[in-house]
Amino acid sequence: MKTRTKKLLFVGAIFFCVLVGIGGTWLWYLGKYVHQHCIKGAGMAFRIYSSEHQGQFPFSTNGFGNALLILAKEDPSSIHNICGPDDDGHIFTDALKNNSSVSEDQCSRVYIQGLSESSDPQICLLFDRNSCRGGDHFRSPWGHRVREVCMLDGSMQVISHEHWPEFSLNQVELLVAAGFSRTNALHFYPSAK
Repeated sequence: MKTRTKKLLFVGAIFFCVLVGIGGTWLWYLGKYVHQHCIKGAGMAFRIYSSEHQGQFPFSTNGFGNALLILAKEDPSSIHNICGPDDDGHIFTDALKNNSSVSEDQCSRVYIQGLSESSDPQICLLFDRNSCRGGDHFRSPWGHRVREVCMLDGSMQVISHEHWPEFSLNQVELLVAAGFSRTNALHFYPSAK
């Protein structure tokens, strides 16, 4: 074999190994981080719950953490869906085992309790407490910071970190129109103050 052919084969083999390495790393990353906390799955769990409870979504006088715990008690498989990215769900799992409470500040997603199926479908029912790069569905170490939100109709939206204050203000107005006090609505959306 000529040296030129050997060099081309060597460069081709290196290029192939690099591609396989990048592809394998990407698949590992996708399997480890992406789409493990499906907010669409949470929307489905809420819809099923409301269909079994006369159109009402879970509610607890002890805060939305316990309302989410009600949903987890009825469907333990929904725990990862009601938890945001990087949350393994141990707070809810431990609360179920110990028959204890979940405080709102322990939740990685915020749940707007007090709504029903007949409420305005433009109202957000559940959202990521914090933004992360790419969100759960499009997770990447270099993506834009976003929050995923579950709307009342079960659909999902992705809101960029830059547009979150505007989204929050709009949601506060929708909650006030739905009968929430402004103080209660701002409790869920402190960035709208």
